[in-house]
Amino acid sequence: MHKLAVVAIGGNAVNRPSEPPTAENMLKHLRETMKYLVDLAEEYDLIITHGNGPQVGNLLIQQDMAKDVVPPFPIDVNDAQTQGSLGYMIVQSLHNTLIEKGMKKKICAMITQIVVDENDPAFENPTKPIGPFYNEEEAKRLACEKGWVVVEDAGRGWRRVVPSPKPLDVIELDAIEYLVRSGAIVVAAGGGGIPVVKDAKGHLKGVEAVIDKDRASSLLARLLKADLFLILTGVEKVYLNYKKPGQKPIDVMTVEEAKKYLREGHFHKGSMLPKVEAGIDFVEEVGNTFIITSMEKIKEALGGRTGTRIVQ
Repeated sequence: MHKLAVVAIGGNAVNRPSEPPTAENMLKHLRETMKYLVDLAEEYDLIITHGNGPQVGNLLIQQDMAKDVVPPFPIDVNDAQTQGSLGYMIVQSLHNTLIEKGMKKKICAMITQIVVDENDPAFENPTKPIGPFYNEEEAKRLACEKGWVVVEDAGRGWRRVVPSPKPLDVIELDAIEYLVRSGAIVVAAGGGGIPVVKDAKGHLKGVEAVIDKDRASSLLARLLKADLFLILTGVEKVYLNYKKPGQKPIDVMTVEEAKKYLREGHFHKGSMLPKVEAGIDFVEEVGNTFIITSMEKIKEALGGRTGTRIVQ
């Protein structure tokens, strides 16, 4: 059997901040991304995970604008919708790229539910901003009407925040493993997965929450004991003192060094912190290769010439 790689692609693989979030632009960027990933499929059984934050946010804006005509869906259903739409775009882009390379591979996208604990402390402390910006008066009115938690977001306006609980299990794990070990490239756990809770009888129910994509990807890589866990982001390496005096790139850091840097506050919640935490969890539990790098530098990073590795 091939070795197994779990590859998490970031938001730049789908949308650029300066561009309109059209389907045409999304497909253009995904076609470019797949050119970097396709070579991995020759050496590894491949699982691709992806973010969906901007896409869910855009969907919520559309639903808010049409709320007097069509009732908005809950977040878990919107997660499922974006898993489907982005999964379709990734599968199609990869299919076409494989044809251009003269390669044949089965490809599928798996709608993925991720179990969380309904008693997770995150439900008492929502922190994940989603959806459109509001002025203070409208935000507080919506908070009263809908029971939302709203916060001021970095001077840009007021937004709803939702819980971001810890991912615990993957409902479709056996199906994902069966497909990938059968030679298929599987797109799974999109956007961190659809958050669900499980009752005493094993019944599932979606919850209003957003799971961090990198933490969900780490869980999937750990459960399947992946040989490679690769997080692709907008920078070639992780930095200490990023964009500050004394900025310094990190080639390799041990788990203990990474934990020390976390305590010192070098990594931020909205960017590198969950990626480093995801890597720590993977290396501690599985001990195999973990790398953070950019899409353009995959080959060099796998060859040890760039990227940031976390090691035991």
